[in-house]
Amino acid sequence: MANLKEIRSRIVSVNSTKQITSAMKMVSAAKLHRAQSAITRMRPYAEKMQEILRNLSDSLDVSENVYGVQREAERVLIIAINSNRGLCGAFNNNVNRKVRELIDRHKGAKVKVLGVGKKAYDTFKKTDELAGAGYPELPYEIFNDLNFENASEIAESVMDKFAEKRLDKVYLVYNSFKNAAVQHTTVENFLPVEPPKSDEENGDNSGQTEFIFEPNKEEIVEALVPKTLKIQFYKALLDSNAAEHGARMTSMHQATDNATELVKELNLVYNKARQASITNEILEIVSGAEALNG
Repeated sequence: MANLKEIRSRIVSVNSTKQITSAMKMVSAAKLHRAQSAITRMRPYAEKMQEILRNLSDSLDVSENVYGVQREAERVLIIAINSNRGLCGAFNNNVNRKVRELIDRHKGAKVKVLGVGKKAYDTFKKTDELAGAGYPELPYEIFNDLNFENASEIAESVMDKFAEKRLDKVYLVYNSFKNAAVQHTTVENFLPVEPPKSDEENGDNSGQTEFIFEPNKEEIVEALVPKTLKIQFYKALLDSNAAEHGARMTSMHQATDNATELVKELNLVYNKARQASITNEILEIVSGAEALNG
């Protein structure tokens, strides 16, 4: 059994860790409230815009929509949206695992990873798969000031490369926010824009919509398609940001609970050791007294 000094030292250490995890939990809870409000407001708008984009893309020909061109996936870009910090459970590992699955699925193609999040950036920086020249130098810095303008810069750089036929397929991989305890790792096709799905069995094309363009088709397509793609990318960033704070809050809550349980166990061990030490001292005193009497 460890001596009393070692046990006391461990109790102090665990209590210090508990204070840190408890503080981090409260900070994440405050940040989660703001991030959750942002994605809750953004999600319905983004989903409706994406639905309109898919229906619109289906009604356009190749010359009218360069972002809807379907090509053989020879040059693939995977945008991995991660966090800049750890201590959030399996949040980052889940995204990196999905990215690795996509890379394996596209064997034979030239696959690059754009790490929007320092954990993804650091992971793929060690390989030759990290996207380099022509992309933002440190894309993870976007989380220092997350807004639509900064997100648009990254999205534009990717969209331009697709329009110039330097990319054939672009994926978004991120954690989608459901609630503080649940995040779903999501893989989305960013480019090319996919047409709406219909029920081929029943011949149902209700998902497709015919549009009347006013003032003219060219102006609307030129403005709507790029903006909708930027909104889709921004929505993924907001989703990941809220999911990160939820994952960290849950992780720190569990760590605080574990620290509380460990302190209880250590206190019990300490009390037992202290009682054993007192008992031994009493036995030594009694034995000494008997020896003197004898």
